[in-house]
Amino acid sequence: MARPSSVSTRSRAACSSCGGIFDYAGKVEKLDELDAATGDPTFWDDAARAQAATREQAQLKHVIGELDGAGRTIEDARALYELGREVEDEPTLREAWTNIEHAEALIAKLEFRRMLSGEHDPKHAIMSINAGAGGVDSQDWAEMLMRMYMRWGERMGFGVKLMDVQEAEQAGIRSAELVFEGDYAYGYLRSEIGVHRLVRISPFDANARRQTSFTSVMVTPDIGAEDDIEIEVDVGDLRVDKYRAGGKGGQHVNKTDSAVRLTHLPTGIVVACQAERSQHKNYDKAMHMLKARLWDLERRKREAKLSELRGEERAIEWGSQIRSYVLQPYRQVNDHRTGLKLGNVDAVLDGDLEPLIEAFLLGKGSPSAASDDEV
Repeated sequence: MARPSSVSTRSRAACSSCGGIFDYAGKVEKLDELDAATGDPTFWDDAARAQAATREQAQLKHVIGELDGAGRTIEDARALYELGREVEDEPTLREAWTNIEHAEALIAKLEFRRMLSGEHDPKHAIMSINAGAGGVDSQDWAEMLMRMYMRWGERMGFGVKLMDVQEAEQAGIRSAELVFEGDYAYGYLRSEIGVHRLVRISPFDANARRQTSFTSVMVTPDIGAEDDIEIEVDVGDLRVDKYRAGGKGGQHVNKTDSAVRLTHLPTGIVVACQAERSQHKNYDKAMHMLKARLWDLERRKREAKLSELRGEERAIEWGSQIRSYVLQPYRQVNDHRTGLKLGNVDAVLDGDLEPLIEAFLLGKGSPSAASDDEV
């Protein structure tokens, strides 16, 4: 049980955070301005400007709502604490302390989110998972990663949609496309871009030998539906394939050729969607995914050009894994960018990625000295 002064001090500090570092008054003022602007009859004359304003309006409402909720929790806890101290009721004091800790956890989450300040960080995210070197083990590893990220998305409260999955012949998947819908989905998931390595005793090897498998993860912001992002796609540059959606069987398999695959011939980028029963809807969503991939391609070209002008060397190659998941001969997840090592591999594979993501985004630790020779 905390001393009375401790509870009071913590509640005051939490209240100060709510109104101070988050610029609560400034956010409310900006929201009032946007509310007034949307009431102007000429507001929708400029569709791109209007859409940008309404997105900002929705984000501000969400953040202000979270800050208001934290503030109410703090004030309720303070009142409950005063009541418990007055009547000398220990269970009431414990409840007040629990409420303060809940509010502090929410504020810590909001403080961390302030680091996601990139232009596209607040957007939804599109993730592509592709099996690489390692044969059937790599395909099984790709399916394990797909499950891991879907579990993480559910833990975080994101809407997770499996847009397309190409199943492998023997086990696992060759590729998958997922969309994570929610505020700052891209800001979080950009930490996962790269090659992920799995080391384990292969369940597909009759001699039970250790196998190393690689799977790549690509993440782009979902910018395909935004009019203020100019990504032009010439339909003459597309090859459109329509096919019957696959799956595990039963009601999840369409009886018509509703799935759509788009191949952008100039770049070779391929996207597919079979999430909807309507071919038209699958085409629209596949187009959004293609625009996001084209945007990311242009971004990487610009970064490469800047690096060339600066005289920097950047190794972007297959095998330069960002993280290793070792199940044999020991159990450990090792992030090679931050040096963070976790022993509870099962929890990570079940979607507990917060420590790894936060360490990367906060820039904690130093590059790991671990190499492939470790195992």
